[in-house]
Amino acid sequence: MTNFDVAHKRQPVIILLLLGALTGMLSGLFGIGGGIVLVPLLVLVLGYQQKLAAGTSVATILPAAVVGGITYAVQGHVDWVAALLLAIGIIGGAQVGSYLLQRIPTGVLRWTFMAFLVLVVVSLWFIVPSRDSEVTITIISGIALILVGFGTGILSGLLGVGGGVVVVPVLMFFFGANDLVAKGTSLIMLIPGSISGTIGNFRRQNVDLRAAVPLGIAASLCSPLGSIVATYITPMWSNIAFSALLVLVIVQMAVKAIRSKK
Repeated sequence: MTNFDVAHKRQPVIILLLLGALTGMLSGLFGIGGGIVLVPLLVLVLGYQQKLAAGTSVATILPAAVVGGITYAVQGHVDWVAALLLAIGIIGGAQVGSYLLQRIPTGVLRWTFMAFLVLVVVSLWFIVPSRDSEVTITIISGIALILVGFGTGILSGLLGVGGGVVVVPVLMFFFGANDLVAKGTSLIMLIPGSISGTIGNFRRQNVDLRAAVPLGIAASLCSPLGSIVATYITPMWSNIAFSALLVLVIVQMAVKAIRSKK
């Protein structure tokens, strides 16, 4: 089934709403766009090709990031300077990522995505932040944040992840942010990145906007709940839960990839 066929096939609304709700919960809970789970679910459950799933995920991330980011901001868990610097980089990076998405073979993209998830899981076991930590902005760290945003934007456009799976650990490990500020700042950063990536994907016909609407609505409604729950979970248990979730996704994608070769 081609991207065109899937994009013009009416998907079950109830399934889209459930996937969107799960995406929103994870977005708010872990400060990610949710695409890290939505992309494989669109592939496994609805039969999307990897490229179309990635593009649709980037569009879905936008409303969830807006609502989740506002929820964290109201609680005072956003570093606005860091978010701005990250956003400057992610806008350009997302365009590069959406351009590369059109040119990289689906098989390579799928295994690259799984390798990326493995690296994220490993990194989480080296980062258990204090809730009292804060980001210190200097000229050097400011430039570094822009570069991190640019690299994150490339991954966002290429793999369909919002970039929070990169930014949250990086903010904690390299910039001294506590886990809540890292999550809130990440969600705010994802807003311009999602807009930029979706524009690029739409031009290249790598997004199913008809499915992204119910996905995004459900995600935005559930994102605040995840944000509130996050404040009641210790950083260590948050890392453990996130790691377990990613391992499950990796196993499912690997099994499907191996079976498709038989």
